[in-house]
Amino acid sequence: MRVAWQAGVLLALEEDGLTFDHVDGTSGGILTAAAHLSGVRAADLCRRWRDVDVRDFGSALPVRDYLRGPWNLPAIGDADGIVRRVLPTLGVDVEAVRTSPVAGTFNVVDFVTKECVALDAHDVDAPLLAAGMSLPGWVTPLHRDGHVWTDAVWVRDANVTEALRRGADEVWLVWCIGNSPAWRDGPLEQYVHMIEMSAAGALAADLALAAATGREFVLHVVHPQLPLPLDPELYLGRISADSLVQLGYRDARRYLDVRTAEGVPRAPASTATTDPAPSARLTERLRGIAGGRDVTLDLTVVLPLDGPVHDAVVAGALTSGDERTFLADGHLVRGDGTLTYAATLHVGGRLLDLVAQRDTVDDPGPDRWRDLDRVHLTVRERDGGAVVLDAALRLGSDGLRRLLASVEPVGVRGVLRRADVVRRLVGRADALTRVR
Repeated sequence: MRVAWQAGVLLALEEDGLTFDHVDGTSGGILTAAAHLSGVRAADLCRRWRDVDVRDFGSALPVRDYLRGPWNLPAIGDADGIVRRVLPTLGVDVEAVRTSPVAGTFNVVDFVTKECVALDAHDVDAPLLAAGMSLPGWVTPLHRDGHVWTDAVWVRDANVTEALRRGADEVWLVWCIGNSPAWRDGPLEQYVHMIEMSAAGALAADLALAAATGREFVLHVVHPQLPLPLDPELYLGRISADSLVQLGYRDARRYLDVRTAEGVPRAPASTATTDPAPSARLTERLRGIAGGRDVTLDLTVVLPLDGPVHDAVVAGALTSGDERTFLADGHLVRGDGTLTYAATLHVGGRLLDLVAQRDTVDDPGPDRWRDLDRVHLTVRERDGGAVVLDAALRLGSDGLRRLLASVEPVGVRGVLRRADVVRRLVGRADALTRVR
């Protein structure tokens, strides 16, 4: 489910005019690849992720399977929800995938032969695509014609060798499984660690094979700045697909804006993520009206509890009327009595500067919330040019409720440590405001 992040990456790649001769998807990346080969534009894919019900990723088995007891259970659920609801919601059209002018492959493991097969897009159907996302133990595999098809993530999570076999001179790797140096306790964390080891190990083998055979190519890697939340956090409502899309766009622009023609070193370390310091993730939705049009600023913020506020990760999207633009280079700026969200917008080849400034001075009296509720939004041409949008935004009482409910500790584990993050976040918020 966290491959919603990849939709934001695709939007940034599309903005930069990048096109591809071959698209390959593994595990959750099958969703992104299949939507792309279906002809879904990146902006539409970003929007479609907002309509996905995360519960549709799991669908129940027949009751008789559960009555067999936990030791004989084939899996927790099956792939019917993915086939019937998730794929259509994301715009995946199997016939369009099969006839796409862009070459495509999907990596699925045949458990019978223990081979990872790069299925050609011409040969897939919806159950095969879903089988490629059917993690053992969670989703039942696809039994068909003497084959048992299942998720390839235990064998590989990116098929660089297939791209090179097809003659690629330039490979773009959109990597969201993570590659963290931190070993975490607990069965879920270590389940993911095993996937990370398999994915990074397979990538290392692909790159070593290319080096051993003298195969030269340029490698570009887009990966999260911070490890992405795990799927249960989407189920529990601690993070939304839209926030992941925002983060994906920010991470892609972070790479695109500094990339070179030489790419990155052809080594697994190119996918490495940093272990985050204790932080708090939160979301804000600010609303207003400008020029007769509704304006909404959605923000996803990862605020470190120690150090300067400009180290915060800020992603988001600005919606004005029917137009939605994602934020690049988002950061926080603390001024004298102000706290400002600043970012860059890429609109039709133009660069715009976004500034959303909140007065953090609390006037005397019992009106602290009203003092902090208002945010002044300005969007102007780069380097102090003409103002494109000027609006007064407010969080509102419902927005405050949503903000408080969205607070999620990052970089810590355990009930006591998570509670301490919330306590420290409240203390930091108090420190950022002052009484006039």
